[in-house]
Amino acid sequence: MKLKKYQKYYVLRLEKGEEIVKMLTEFVKTKKVKGAFVLGIGAGKEFTLGCFDPEKKAYIRRFFPGEWEIANLLGNISWLEQEPILHIHLVIGSSNFNTFSGHLFSGTVTATCELFVIPLDTKLKRYRDSLIGLNLLEL
Repeated sequence: MKLKKYQKYYVLRLEKGEEIVKMLTEFVKTKKVKGAFVLGIGAGKEFTLGCFDPEKKAYIRRFFPGEWEIANLLGNISWLEQEPILHIHLVIGSSNFNTFSGHLFSGTVTATCELFVIPLDTKLKRYRDSLIGLNLLEL
């Protein structure tokens, strides 16, 4: 991963073979990011995406083998107790221009992944809501 800090945000470039969630989590811990918005584009492979099922209070996960264009990566960074939470949604596109989307669980960069991380000044926290089954933003 390569990164550069500008006045109020970071630009990250993940490189071929790097796992997106792992690298972004390491960045958050290393730079002590309190909370942030994340935007990105790029290309990757072997994505696992999820869609939340409110009745089961669990994510339905689907694995997408092969290489994909990252058409849009959008989300936020927050904290649940002492652990960073990456709430990221992803739109991936195939070579025949079909797209799929969902919550990003994992994926590996094949060419590049360009991320913009816009930090917040205060810590963004989450709490576990047992009724819904999700970690919700504490506002």
